[in-house]
Amino acid sequence: MSHWEAYAIRYGRHERPAQANFLLPVADPHDAMPLDYFVWLLRNAEGHEIVVDTGFDAACAEKRGRTLSRSVAEGLQAMGCDPARVRDVVVTHLHYDHAGSIDLFANARIHIQDREMAFATGRHMCTACIRVPFEADHVVSMIRALFADKVQFHDGDGEVAPGVTVHRVGGHSDGLQVVRVQTARGPVVIASDALHFYANPGTGNPFPIIFDLGAMTQGWRIVKRLAEGDESRIVPGHDPEVRRRFPAVAGHGDEVVALHLPPVG
Repeated sequence: MSHWEAYAIRYGRHERPAQANFLLPVADPHDAMPLDYFVWLLRNAEGHEIVVDTGFDAACAEKRGRTLSRSVAEGLQAMGCDPARVRDVVVTHLHYDHAGSIDLFANARIHIQDREMAFATGRHMCTACIRVPFEADHVVSMIRALFADKVQFHDGDGEVAPGVTVHRVGGHSDGLQVVRVQTARGPVVIASDALHFYANPGTGNPFPIIFDLGAMTQGWRIVKRLAEGDESRIVPGHDPEVRRRFPAVAGHGDEVVALHLPPVG
């Protein structure tokens, strides 16, 4: 089995207080604790590229008060990745910051969990507080991709390509899935929103957008098991610390880091 390279590409940011990132009270709720937005690029020696999540665009950033540092397309193109040539896209879940640019990937197979599509189009979307993280246009884009025969559904565990697998954990969203990728340093788990920050499982204090709290806490255990117990191979979905822990890719400042290389600190 060939090893994959894995990159975290930051495309946006949200300045916010620490309390916004935790369900339970924290010591100083007014401490600054910004949230980064990433997409992830996987690439092997045969030139197979897989994009994990599709981010959001400028209109969505303005609507939700987020800072977009560059478009998702620009971030990928800077890494030599043409979205139109990507063969596979994994959508970890359908929240606005993970599924907002599906239309960029005109020739890709889109991988999603059965449970997530059912969740985003079912009865729970009648409840305003549950549907807040979703954008109707993004869900419609996924349905259009489905009717164009571009969607690959997974029920629990599934394979995207040799060495790249998906695993449903739920919790944050009912069909949330994480991605396990085989690299030269072992299996790296792109946890997406199974944990937003290292501190969520580290302190036992979850991120406050929750569909199933029990599933969320069990998801922390699943992610650790998938990483074979090595917490240096777990990559949270929104933590700026990712850009400090992993080697920066030359020419990109700290906006792109290599997850397949050992941490630097």
